[in-house]
Amino acid sequence: MTTAAALRADAPASTTSVYTGAEFLDSIQDGREIYIYGERVKNVTEHPAFRNSARMVARWYDRFHEKKDQIGVLTDTGSGQLTHPFFLGSRTAEDLIRGRDAIADLQKVAFGWMGRSPDYKAAFLGTLGANSGFYGEYAGNAKKWYARTQERLDFWNHAIVNPPIDRDRAIEDVRDVFMHVEKETDAGLIVSGAKVVATGSALTHYNFIAHYGIPIKDKSFALIFTAPMDAKGVKLIARSSYEFTAAATGSPFDYPLSSRFDENDSILVFDKVLVPWENVFVYGDVDKINQFFPASGFIPRFTLHGVTRLAVKLDFIAGLFSMAVEATGSKDFRGVQTAVGEVIAWRNLFHGIADAMVKSPIAWQGTEGYNLPNLNYGLAYRVFAPMAYPRIKELIERHVASGLIYLPSSSADLESDAIRPYLDRFVRGSNGYAAIDRIKLLKLLWDAVGSEFGGRHELYERNYAGNYENLRVETLMAATATGDLGAMQDFVRNCMSDYDVSGWTAKDLVNPDDINLVSRGLVQG
Repeated sequence: MTTAAALRADAPASTTSVYTGAEFLDSIQDGREIYIYGERVKNVTEHPAFRNSARMVARWYDRFHEKKDQIGVLTDTGSGQLTHPFFLGSRTAEDLIRGRDAIADLQKVAFGWMGRSPDYKAAFLGTLGANSGFYGEYAGNAKKWYARTQERLDFWNHAIVNPPIDRDRAIEDVRDVFMHVEKETDAGLIVSGAKVVATGSALTHYNFIAHYGIPIKDKSFALIFTAPMDAKGVKLIARSSYEFTAAATGSPFDYPLSSRFDENDSILVFDKVLVPWENVFVYGDVDKINQFFPASGFIPRFTLHGVTRLAVKLDFIAGLFSMAVEATGSKDFRGVQTAVGEVIAWRNLFHGIADAMVKSPIAWQGTEGYNLPNLNYGLAYRVFAPMAYPRIKELIERHVASGLIYLPSSSADLESDAIRPYLDRFVRGSNGYAAIDRIKLLKLLWDAVGSEFGGRHELYERNYAGNYENLRVETLMAATATGDLGAMQDFVRNCMSDYDVSGWTAKDLVNPDDINLVSRGLVQG
């Protein structure tokens, strides 16, 4: 056995229990290389650009421990520990329902605003037991990462898209930018290049690297692997932090979402990073790289996670919108009621899609009795979510209107003896809302839809599942591949078979020869 093969056979496994919130915060104080505002971050859990977002992830882990007797299931490693059900492969509809319900319950920590929660990449990790054979010589790595992550609930993220540079050129011609293997060693692969957008990666344990885009031809670009965030040569270049801006210019009262739910989107750079063989899932197999997303089982599962999270988020937004129009005194206007009703309808749609996905699973061909969420409904989510979110934002802006900005600049204004009496008088709400309560409510709504944080969330929901054209083309291709489109066309042909140019061909229908004016020559030119 080669050194590399020996390492692959000895991939990491763990019997350690799921992180607590405090353990999670300790675990990411590892010297990772993150840059923001021209400086390297010394401790991501203490830096004002990340510290409260990190604490919200810690809350997610603590909520799991609080609820594990209700939402947890036993690992399939034999350890006897409870884990998040979405980190396991599913064999029944009940398995998928438990996974969906756990995702929804834990999203309540973030009111639906945590797109890259620790169970996001369980959409991939939970496939590795059922589908380990897909990874060929690296199947042992898949099995052992599957075992480890269900025991620990390691926080993974992914970066799978090449930077938006030289898109008119072949991937192989942009070697100075796109991630590729520089050389192989006994210890692993030396990898350089960049991937985007590494959302939330500043707080994760591992980053998963794959390829989503036009097909690869050069095997040096054909790699799928994971890397710990503290690996030498891994660097994150963060965008501006909404959490930092909120803290510097306001308070939690002014920016209650920006202040704690900013999942920083970063540029992920690899500068001659050693990727040990035990962290590799695919290397050098161009066909397998290009088949990965349809073959991995990730797409149906990540779609289930996305629609479930969005449904919880819309629970929050629908409630917030309805409270805002109550506070502004317009809740009984007919047009306003139609808008709130439409938002509730969108919310119901996405909860319904999640239900359909888990209650009508599809057998996963090539595995031993495993299933996947029904992708037909998931594809509908991928098309409709980018339509729904801007529409909901439009309805809020139209019907709350100036109420979104008829607000004082800061919570500090409410502490001012000089202006507080005027605020209490002129900025009070309707229906019994005191000024401070109206201001608190509408600042929350502004942060959701009008702040930089809110604008970024609209962009996120528009592009979460891919670009506009691909979402629709993939829906068409899926319907073609499954035979559903053919069945729809046969349905039409069945209708058309009842008649021809001479009239009805169906024996039970009566031709109109006895009353038809044209055939009887009674229509004159």
